[in-house]
Amino acid sequence: MEEQQPKPEDNQTRLRENQLKLEHNQPKPEDNQPTTIRLLALDALRGFAILTMILASAISWGNLPGWMYHAQLPPPNHVFNPTLPGITWVDLVFPFFLFAMGAAIPIALSRKIKEGKVTPGLIFGVLKRGLLLLFFAVVIQNIRPTVLSSSPDLKTYAAALAGFGLLFLVFYRFPSSLSKTRVIALQGAGYAGIVALLAFWSFPEGAGFKLTRFDIIIAVLGNVFVAGSIIWLYTRKNWLWRLGIMALLFAIRLSHNTGTGFIADIAALQPTGQVFNLNFYKYLFIIIPGTIAGDQMLEMMKLRVISAENISAKLKLKAALIIAVMLGFILVSLVSLYNRWVWQGFAAGGFLIFCGYFLFRGSEGDYFSSLKEFFKWGAFWFLLGFLLEPFEGGIKKDLSTMSYYFLTTGLALFFVIGASLIIDFFGWRKGLSLLNDTGQNPMIAYAGGGNLITPLFGLLGITSLFNEYFTTPWLGFIKGVIFTLALAYAVRLFTRYKVFWRA
Repeated sequence: MEEQQPKPEDNQTRLRENQLKLEHNQPKPEDNQPTTIRLLALDALRGFAILTMILASAISWGNLPGWMYHAQLPPPNHVFNPTLPGITWVDLVFPFFLFAMGAAIPIALSRKIKEGKVTPGLIFGVLKRGLLLLFFAVVIQNIRPTVLSSSPDLKTYAAALAGFGLLFLVFYRFPSSLSKTRVIALQGAGYAGIVALLAFWSFPEGAGFKLTRFDIIIAVLGNVFVAGSIIWLYTRKNWLWRLGIMALLFAIRLSHNTGTGFIADIAALQPTGQVFNLNFYKYLFIIIPGTIAGDQMLEMMKLRVISAENISAKLKLKAALIIAVMLGFILVSLVSLYNRWVWQGFAAGGFLIFCGYFLFRGSEGDYFSSLKEFFKWGAFWFLLGFLLEPFEGGIKKDLSTMSYYFLTTGLALFFVIGASLIIDFFGWRKGLSLLNDTGQNPMIAYAGGGNLITPLFGLLGITSLFNEYFTTPWLGFIKGVIFTLALAYAVRLFTRYKVFWRA
């Protein structure tokens, strides 16, 4: 029997069906624009850093387990011991914040580069933003209730709230519909109000306003943001140059630690207690790896979001196992290094790297390829951190060690991988929504703890209730949780109503 030939119209139908399938699977033009897609996992990392930072500062000091505080500030007396090695969950807060800033640098600045050129205007914008951060660091520290008064009262809380409102005028992203003249006038009023508040307020013991009184975390961010941004702008096409700069910084660190030679002599010229400090640039060991991750995030943001409804159960299981492995890295690091089980932690970490490699090996698609690149870099920084652990007397946040920079960088990448799968792959945005909303509004969140929630709690009498009834260490921890949640939900309102400060 002669084989039946397809009719011409059947061929045309099949061709049209294939064409429709291809068109359906192609990303839409707007999907290829990195400015229209937000990497929510990075917001979640930033939000996690801010909220845990607030929690760590809000919990009561006392007889909670040592891992509830900075490792170098152990209970019950919390006397700083720079020779005590180890890290706790509290010690992850600052490097996660730094890494998030480093990763955001390529995402933010790539939009401003026109025709592939770094213009003087772009450099000026970087310097301006750095100065704004330093201004913020000085003001936010001087208008906190506990700085305005050794025994805050209603007047103190009202002044702190007023300071928050004045910062609002300075940093608020005014709508484009508002004329430039009005924006300048409102910002000028904010600056003038801050100057007046700081000039006429009677600080405790007649100390007055001090330029050397600043928030150390924001001051560090302001310094390394400028340096990290300029490094990225001129090495954005080759991350090997950035690794080379890190090698040079490492050489400077080694020479400085000897206490002799011209490097040590130059370092000795740096005045202490200044908002601009060369010592802060050691945190480029976190910022620069963050920019490398940011380059990869730029590419990932061009991908279409995966719909979990059309994914096989096998792939979902694999993704869930990857999340568990990423969480495992963080738990293993904290438990082993705090308890000084260093070789056991290194061995467990090696096993987790093997598990992660095995899980990623069989995964296909651009989305998992991007996460696999994150994993490779995370594994590299993780191993480097553990291998350097004995160097400089063991891992420490203060005084920070090379092991601390690299290990926490790896853990930040593992957090991003896990959060990406939770948010983008499984679509569980609500589960991390508080972190996302906080991470998208970091300036309000950072200022809101001391200058919004604390004054409001003081004015409403909540602080008095806390002091009267939350007297045990664990009740003090619950008090910190309540305070942190209050801040998180307040920031959520700002974010949901599109009220942002320039970050």
